[in-house]
Amino acid sequence: MPPPPRAATAAPPPPSRRRFRRHLRGGAAVLSSAGLLAVLGLLADGWTAFGHRATGGERLARMHRSPQWTGKRFENPEPLWNDFLGMLTAFGRTSPVAEPDSPLPVVRGAQGRFDTFPASGVRVTWLGHSTTLIEVDGKRFLTDPIFGGRASPFDWVGPKTWYDPPIPLDELPPIDAVLISHDHYDHLQMSTIQALRDTDTPFVVPLGVGAHLEYWGIDPARITELDWWESTRFGDVEVTATPARHASGRFLTDRNATLWAGYAVAGPAHRVFFSGDTGLFPGMKEIGERLGPFDIAMVEVGAYDKTWPDWHSGPEQAVLAHQWLRGEVFLPIHWGLWS
Repeated sequence: MPPPPRAATAAPPPPSRRRFRRHLRGGAAVLSSAGLLAVLGLLADGWTAFGHRATGGERLARMHRSPQWTGKRFENPEPLWNDFLGMLTAFGRTSPVAEPDSPLPVVRGAQGRFDTFPASGVRVTWLGHSTTLIEVDGKRFLTDPIFGGRASPFDWVGPKTWYDPPIPLDELPPIDAVLISHDHYDHLQMSTIQALRDTDTPFVVPLGVGAHLEYWGIDPARITELDWWESTRFGDVEVTATPARHASGRFLTDRNATLWAGYAVAGPAHRVFFSGDTGLFPGMKEIGERLGPFDIAMVEVGAYDKTWPDWHSGPEQAVLAHQWLRGEVFLPIHWGLWS
């Protein structure tokens, strides 16, 4: 019997093709390694700026006792609605007049402006976005301080400021406390916090945010963390954290791991409200009833879009919020700084 036929085998590729395939695989490996190293480098560059989560102790215990804590994260009493698909395309349809085509006029702070407190007893100096210097009945408070740089963990990518600070940080008068509304990058900036590290300035922050500050070198004794409706005092001026409708997070895995808030600052004769970031919600009426009326109400008006209507107020809703808060003078914030 003739031997069975042998199975057909493919002819080996010519040497030139084999070399090409080896080079291709080697190149892919090099590119993958380079890409991995680049990603690791980016993470290393921004890792400290990402901040730190609460991991135990009384800080975490207080967070877990909060009515806003759901077992895994903080949540709003009213959910945020988002059109996620629309959000992805929103950045591609920016208005042609959303950014200035020439340098913005900036009124620089005059030396000596803060040598004395205002005769009226209350004054707010807006420094761009949500950074303000509040003066109430002999006390001074700095809100969400941003002094240059980017709204990003990196110094080479992300929104950058259109102008230098109208008043440099080192030219500000002594501050009784820094008030932080939440931990998003356009409100909590590591470089500014670290610039305040060697002072004795206290910080007032929502629950959990103190972990970021402590990680960046702020003495825990200088940090007061508040839940909504909780208060702390600076002499005869009381600072109360108020509800807000927003969110928090500095990395992909820490969504709503810390709380967000606004602040009511009440002295013996004057009251000021600072909204932080918030969408319109009925709780603003309760804030006005319990803590108002306010001589000045600062409510955010920027970064709004129809695809995320509950995250931010927008101009029309901010005016309604001002009325609900029982404010007298309305100062719009959260605009006019970032590209």
